[in-house]
Amino acid sequence: MRAQPLSISQASVAHERAILDWLMRGTHCRPNIEDIFTELCKKLLAAGLPLARASLHFRVHHPQWVGTRIIWNRGSSAAELQTVGYHVEGTPEFLDSPLRDITLGAGPIRQRLDAVETGIRHYSFFTELKAAGMSDYLALPLDHTLGKRHLVSFASDAMPGFADEHIDMMGNILPALALVSEIRVKNQLARTLLETYVGPHASEQILEGATTRGSGATVGAAIILCDLRNFTALSHSRPRDLVIELLNGYFDAVAEPIEKYGGEILKFMGDGLLAAFPLSDSRACSNLLRAICEARSAIGRLNDSVRSSGLEPLEYGMGVHVGDVMYGNIGSRSRLDFTVIGAVVNVASRLEGLTKTVQRPVLFSEAFVKLAGCQDVLENMGEHHLRGLGDPIGVFAFRPGFA
Repeated sequence: MRAQPLSISQASVAHERAILDWLMRGTHCRPNIEDIFTELCKKLLAAGLPLARASLHFRVHHPQWVGTRIIWNRGSSAAELQTVGYHVEGTPEFLDSPLRDITLGAGPIRQRLDAVETGIRHYSFFTELKAAGMSDYLALPLDHTLGKRHLVSFASDAMPGFADEHIDMMGNILPALALVSEIRVKNQLARTLLETYVGPHASEQILEGATTRGSGATVGAAIILCDLRNFTALSHSRPRDLVIELLNGYFDAVAEPIEKYGGEILKFMGDGLLAAFPLSDSRACSNLLRAICEARSAIGRLNDSVRSSGLEPLEYGMGVHVGDVMYGNIGSRSRLDFTVIGAVVNVASRLEGLTKTVQRPVLFSEAFVKLAGCQDVLENMGEHHLRGLGDPIGVFAFRPGFA
């Protein structure tokens, strides 16, 4: 006896079950939600949905971005990942958008774009979709735990758009998509927060399991310690917001070149900064020198702006040394800091303090200069006794007019 062909509704249910099974069982080895979303859209298309465009919108915790959006278009091999700055929340486009309303608690939003339906809000965004040839639009809330609400949207360019069974299918896969996406978003959130607060290299170490007190390794590194001069007086004499703005500007000027040339910022200490350039990179010392030169230029530009505002220019000190350091977890039983410790860090700190005495903003140890081979651009400042060290060490500074 021949099997009877499936009806349209039966075929739709079979496709839906297959997609749900894939979401729950077939995505565990896929770390990126944009890849999963691309595959999902292709499966919906293969299931008969007249899908032309789809998007995922997530609010994220990031120092530069309020959110990310993933845009898929039919015919593209991969979805496009875009970041969204905090300024977007105040724009007319966001304030008049389905994303804003759904994140504030609205339910699903459906709009036929080939005709104006009464009783339904017509967002300005719909005009763009219609101009792009879209005929139907559906936005669904994507609810994660702890009340976090995001959005997924689908658009069709077919006539007459999505059928009721298509709407049902998209709604039915929503809980599985929410679960799968939350896992990826939380994984990325953990990585982002760790990179923001401890740096990319330390964050990798922590995510790989370096979480016990005392865990770490001895590594060779060039160490730089920077400090802003007269910050205490500045913080007492100027409004708080201005002090924060100046401090952030100073850290941008110093930190961006350090990261650009492969250095790792280990911590911000009030108005100070500690960074390391691992010697596993043969260019570590030369990269540190390039970073310092660019940082000094950036501070100069910042001071031009500071002077134009009627304020005193920012002064700073930098100490540089090289050698073996202990790199790992230090702290109490319940509160750890992933950082570097050792005599090398102490010498860099003492050199930074010596900049006040010799009136040079940047000082290098003789050990660093020999390893970097940069004697030609530096001036020998002689040997100096550093507090806490028995023997004096050779100290170098940039020649006047250099950097």
